[in-house]
Formats: sequence, structure tokens, C-alpha cells
Amino acid sequence: MPTLRRITVFPIKALAGVTVSEVALTDGGALEHDREYALFDSSDGYVNGKRHKCIHRVAAQFDLSNGSVDLHVDGDPDWRTFALLDEQREIAGFLGERLGLELALQRNASSGYPDDTGAWGPTIISTATLQEVAGWFPGLDIESVRRRFRANLEIDDVPPFWEDHLYGSGDKTVAFDIGNVRFEGVNPCRRCVVPTRDPDTGESYPKFAKILAENRRANLPEWAHADHFANPYRLSVNTRVDPSEADKTLRVGDPVVLT
Repeated sequence: MPTLRRITVFPIKALAGVTVSEVALTDGGALEHDREYALFDSSDGYVNGKRHKCIHRVAAQFDLSNGSVDLHVDGDPDWRTFALLDEQREIAGFLGERLGLELALQRNASSGYPDDTGAWGPTIISTATLQEVAGWFPGLDIESVRRRFRANLEIDDVPPFWEDHLYGSGDKTVAFDIGNVRFEGVNPCRRCVVPTRDPDTGESYPKFAKILAENRRANLPEWAHADHFANPYRLSVNTRVDPSEADKTLRVGDPVVLT
């Protein structure tokens, strides 16, 4: 049976993730703490890898039990510890000074800051998919690929690209349960420039997008809906979670059931 094997949340959008054994759903249909905070620049745009390559210089380690983050910027000798809730201005100032940007850190504990406001739920991929994709890129392993694609939920005990079962043709969605949480699968995630770069250095992998697209097209499973793959540079699945699922909890080991 397909099983939830890994849960990762990203407390500050565009920074490193935290792997947890369980996570609650918020009243906005998000995973608790996922993209709860986001950095904004002087034009009120997200500070992420798509808009600001310098964000790769920032390393982060989160302690969700006490709401703190340790930050390090390439070129600094030391790490600095901040309280996420009480030191948002200090975090923005610390990072802005080192990255040469005017920054603000904002919080949305209800729905977070998803890339796709029409598919605001967690992104889903299978362990087998990550392993298969790693084989397309000499020099990369599954952990490197995992960090490049930044999916929230990882499904095991399934073949590669099993997650392509979780959306329909066109605008048709697919309902499925993980444990007692009802999801709506929306579409395969169209990827941006971020997966092409090393998460730590920002260095680009030559022809990454082309390699992924060509192999995705060549290995598209029979259960995938080809109308989504006119541009095959897609991987993982976008979802929605109804606010009625708030306060339910996902746990590693939960079964995944198509409904």
C-alpha cells in the first residue's frame, strides 16, 4: 500500500526545510509551519531562488520546538540564532545587510505563502521518483534531488511517478486520503529555475531543465495525463486541502488511498 514516508516543512519560504514525523493542518489548508514566513524585497516581491539567486548563500537550521532559527550567510564566520516570532525585523536586517537587499520578513500562520494560490496544499512526490530522477543526473544522489525539488510529502512503496495518479485531465482533480486527511490533487508541478541549481552554492547543473524534460517525456507512465505535459518540465503534484480538514494530523506511516 502507498505510504507516507517523509514530511518536510519549510518555515521560511526559499530556505532549508525541516523533516518532521507528524504535522497538523491549518485552518487555511496548509501544513503547520510550512512557508509560514516569507522574505519580501523593496518591491514587495518574494525573495526566493526565482527572483534572487543570492538566497542560496543563506543556510538555515530550524528548531520548531522553541520557534528559533540559526542562520548563516556564506562569507560570515559564525551562525546567528533568532526567535522567529519576536525577531522578524532583526532577521530581515541581518539577511538584508549581508545580501545587499532591503528586506522585510512577514508571517501568515493560516495559509502560509504558497507559490500557487490556486493549489495551496502540500506538494507530493514519491521516493521512487526521486531515486529515478537522480539516475538521470551523474553526480547527484537522491538527497540532492530531494533538496532541489523541495516537496512536502514523500510517498513510498510505489513505483516511480506513481504520484501522477493524483490529478486528472485538464482541470479535473482527484480526491485521495492520507490517513484521515482528504486531499484534492490538482496538476503536475511546473518547475522553475530553482531545481537546476545546487541548493548550497547556487551553481547551475548544465542542461538540467532539458535533461529532466526529455527524460520525463520518455518515461511518462501510462496513468499520467499527457495533456499536462506539452511542456514536460514538471515533477511532483500540487494539491488543495479544504479548510474543513483543519486540526487533523498527518503522520509518517499513514496509508495513501485513492478515493
